[in-house]
Amino acid sequence: MKTIGFIVNPVAGMGGSVGLKGTDGLVEEALRRGAKPMAQERAKNALEGLAGYGVKFLACSGVMGGDILREVGVAPEIVYSLGEETTAEDTREACRIFLKEKTDLILFCGGDGTARDVYSIVKDKIPILGVPSGVKMHSAVFSINPRTAAEVITGFLNGELQLKDAEVMDVDEEAYRDDRIDVKLFGYAKVPYKPELVQGRKFIFNEESDEQSKENIARFALEFMRDDPLYIIGAGSTTKKILDLMGLEGTLLGVDLVKDGRLIARDVNEKQILSFLGKREKAKIIVGVIGAQGFIFGRGSQQISPKVIKKVGIENIIIVATPHKLANTPHLLVDTGDGDIDKKMSGFRQVVCGYRMAQRKKVLST
Repeated sequence: MKTIGFIVNPVAGMGGSVGLKGTDGLVEEALRRGAKPMAQERAKNALEGLAGYGVKFLACSGVMGGDILREVGVAPEIVYSLGEETTAEDTREACRIFLKEKTDLILFCGGDGTARDVYSIVKDKIPILGVPSGVKMHSAVFSINPRTAAEVITGFLNGELQLKDAEVMDVDEEAYRDDRIDVKLFGYAKVPYKPELVQGRKFIFNEESDEQSKENIARFALEFMRDDPLYIIGAGSTTKKILDLMGLEGTLLGVDLVKDGRLIARDVNEKQILSFLGKREKAKIIVGVIGAQGFIFGRGSQQISPKVIKKVGIENIIIVATPHKLANTPHLLVDTGDGDIDKKMSGFRQVVCGYRMAQRKKVLST
């Protein structure tokens, strides 16, 4: 029987919808702003796809794994007991035990910080796979969404998938909150890989020709944004160029609100967006495409939540990306946390890629 080591970071992703751009060291602030835990539910979605599959689970007690496994009908072997508060050291200590027990695979639910903690102990000695539950997730060790994690795991345990070297990225969260991107390579983990089910690492494109394309997109946006709606502007350098050309002090890594050529709110969270939407009938969302991963929603802009998308309407979403980025992105992806929205967004969609130019790109919901 194969053995899986299972870890949940119970606070992963809580800072996303409330606009904190991360949760490390800010759990109390996230709770004060109304954040709710999300990692357990995403872990549960992944585990449900493994129901009935003959595998032994080693886990931490309580909220870091044991509770969720029992909830889906699995009796885990608890190999590490938690104290009163969970810490990164709990993750590292559990991984030391998994390594000693010669676990076949480590399945963790969290973000880049959790991936870094897992890799710091196991290196490339044990394959790992992440269920995405963080805010950014630049690393290439995550499944596209929780549901696809089960398919990747069963394929690996059945001997159908090869392992590949995948980048674990070290993201400076302080810089990220200060609207700066500081990402370094932390190491290469072994990951079971299946195209379209495991994400690539996030790349940042900075070529001069790409900058010109962003400006062309921004010039076009200035034309169509003369209409009446409130515009919700997602994170990224392409969307930031729109604000720059308008002479507005927007954010690079946050979500901003624009109406009638004015910046009416900067770096907003989900609650603030919904408050503005409650006062207006018309709104549109402008989002970019994350690096070579291809995500529209689900990485970096969790403030634009399923509630926000439902309120605005899928038909009022405008996707923008440069031709260079689209050429390096086989397809677009969505992982909003709401399967119905993801399914409705799937299929071919127009992507604004220049001045009065667009490409059709397929959006996948797996």
